[in-house]
Amino acid sequence: MAKVKPIDRMPELVEQMLAELGEDPARQGLRDTPDRVSRAMRELTDGYGVRAADVIAGAIFDQDYDEMVLVKDIPFYSLCEHHMLPFFGTCHVGYLPKGKVVGLSKIPRLVGVFAHRLQLQERLTQEIAGALSEELAPRGVGVVVEARHLCMEMRGVQKPGGQLITSCMLGTFRKDARTRAEFLELIRHN
Repeated sequence: MAKVKPIDRMPELVEQMLAELGEDPARQGLRDTPDRVSRAMRELTDGYGVRAADVIAGAIFDQDYDEMVLVKDIPFYSLCEHHMLPFFGTCHVGYLPKGKVVGLSKIPRLVGVFAHRLQLQERLTQEIAGALSEELAPRGVGVVVEARHLCMEMRGVQKPGGQLITSCMLGTFRKDARTRAEFLELIRHN
C-alpha cells in the first residue's frame, strides 16, 4: 500500500493569518505568499528530527591530539520560539580532544541543526555543547553564541543593535580557568 503524503495545512493557515491582519490574500502580491511562507518555515525549521549523531556519523577520527580545536565565527540564523522572529549571529565552538577529533565541517553543520528549530539562544548554546560532548567525549567543550534578536529590535523595546552573548562551558572549560581564558582569548583574536 502506498504511503499517503499528509496534507500541508500551513498555506491555508498563512492565508487565514493574512486575512486576520486585514490583508486580501487574493491580491496579486500575496497570491503565492501562503505557499512561499510554508516552504520558508519548513526550511527554517528543518532541524527537527535530525540527530547530532547522524550529523557527526562517520566523521570521528582517532587522533592523538590534545590541544584545543576551535571553529569560530560560524554564522547562523534561527527563529525565537516566543515570537517566531529571526535571531542571528555567530557561534564559536572549541573542544579539547581525548583521542578523537571530528571532521571540521561537522561543527558548523551541528550548529545549523540546532539553529533550524524554534529556539532560545540559551538552549541553542547548551544543545551544541551537549551534543558535541556526548558524541565526541572530549576533555571539555566551550561554546559562545553572539546574536542580534529581531524580537527585541522590531517590537517590544525596539532597541536595534544590541547583542545577546551566551556561553556553555563543559569539562575542562568549566573547571580550568586557564583553558576557559585561552578559549575566550582565541575567539576574540582577529
